[in-house]
Amino acid sequence: MSALNWKPFVYGGLASITAECGTFPIDLTKTRLQIQGQKNDANVKEIRYRGMLHALVRIGREEGLKALCSGIAPAMSRQASYGTIKIGVYQSLKRLFVERPEDETLLINIVCGILSGVISSTIANPTDVLKIRMQAQNSTLQGGMIGNFIHIYQQEGTRGLWKGVSLTAQRAAIVVGVELPACDLTKKHLTLSGLMGDTVYTHFLSGFTCGLAGALASNPVDVVRTSMMNQSPLRWQIPGYTGFLDCLLQTWKNEGFFALYKGFWPNWLRLGPWNIIFFVTYEQLKELDKSRLHETSR
Repeated sequence: MSALNWKPFVYGGLASITAECGTFPIDLTKTRLQIQGQKNDANVKEIRYRGMLHALVRIGREEGLKALCSGIAPAMSRQASYGTIKIGVYQSLKRLFVERPEDETLLINIVCGILSGVISSTIANPTDVLKIRMQAQNSTLQGGMIGNFIHIYQQEGTRGLWKGVSLTAQRAAIVVGVELPACDLTKKHLTLSGLMGDTVYTHFLSGFTCGLAGALASNPVDVVRTSMMNQSPLRWQIPGYTGFLDCLLQTWKNEGFFALYKGFWPNWLRLGPWNIIFFVTYEQLKELDKSRLHETSR
């Protein structure tokens, strides 16, 4: 069994923050599209946006360009914790099972992906709650990230900061359990088949593939998770959702089955570029480290 390698933690965190910066406005439109039309909440009962582009234009015109970055501070904090732990734990768990990357199997990668997703998302849940609350507002919240963090804690307690944690862990288990093995599998087949070498183009295609697979698998859980995290007992006119199944059934009953795929296009259009930026950045950081080690050993 190899010693714990700290490098995947650092590279995963840096690559996650880079990817988040490049795709955040798309993530904001996804959140707005997913929460609109909820009959329980007067603030988002109206259908305001017809799609991703319409949401981007309308938010920018009515609320200002600054609103497109509402919630970016907790999003960056989330990636600094969630992204760092997710990739570090995933790579470390794989090395516990097998010494060499060539010996990895799909089952091992899926199990490691599920475990790393659950662990990292549970730890980072408060930043996720805060990000969604700030994204869901029709104007920039006063007080900044710390002020709103304190506000949630004072009004709803510790449970408010970990609201929807089971849903977040379920979503992360699905997303990470699909995305990272899909990326590893795509990269492995492209390189071993001789179609492509271990190049930036291979990393690009691997990132795109895992983004599409993750979006298809996770969108229904993402819709339910977003709806539950956004609910605040102080402003709901009637009792809110009592759990995952209740939220799922109410959404299906009140808005139809395809409501579970609200925000799919921005979700995919975010996960695709996000994973492309992430994996290209992550692999380039690894290459830089290899080059540095090679230079020092000469």
